[in-house]
Amino acid sequence: MTVNIAAAAAAAAAAAAAAAAAAAAAAAAAAAAAAAAANTMLTLKLARSLKETVASHSHSQHKMASKRIMKELDDLKKDPPANCSAGPVGDDLFHWQATIMGPADSPYAGGVFFINIHFPPDYPFKPPKVAFQTKVYHPNVNSQGSICLDILKDQWSPALTISKVLLSISSLLTDANPDDPLVPEIAHIYKSDRQRYEETAREWTRKYAMM
Repeated sequence: MTVNIAAAAAAAAAAAAAAAAAAAAAAAAAAAAAAAAANTMLTLKLARSLKETVASHSHSQHKMASKRIMKELDDLKKDPPANCSAGPVGDDLFHWQATIMGPADSPYAGGVFFINIHFPPDYPFKPPKVAFQTKVYHPNVNSQGSICLDILKDQWSPALTISKVLLSISSLLTDANPDDPLVPEIAHIYKSDRQRYEETAREWTRKYAMM
């Protein structure tokens, strides 16, 4: 009888220990779940905060770019560059169209060349994307209208303006840079047979750039 009582007591103690272990395990699991939930909430909060920061920064950049573009537009109206004009397409301040009159001392004389300008949201810290709409025969302008001009790439500076860009493109029509060509074939003709180059450039100007 004494043995049975001792055995029962031992069994009860074992059961109590098992229950305590189970309770401890449940508590640990609950704590882990709570920690995971807290981490998830923290991650979501950080992600939301980061998104809001990025959105705020983007809005700030866009606002700064708009202000700068408006200033350049006002400056262009007051003091337009020689033989050039530019302005927004419709109500889109970040998309402009420009025109450049072919320089008189070049095979592009008499032509009116249309140019597309797209300002990035972080202008003027990044250069605008500028391309000819009008077809032009030139070693530094390809068939898509892309222009090989250092100030539109690695030599861009926030101090530059669209007015200066247009003047640089106009100068490029007068003085091509065959040593840094976008179209090597035309650059070769420019160097080896200038008369043929100028005749072709004049022909393209008559065909594509004259009203």
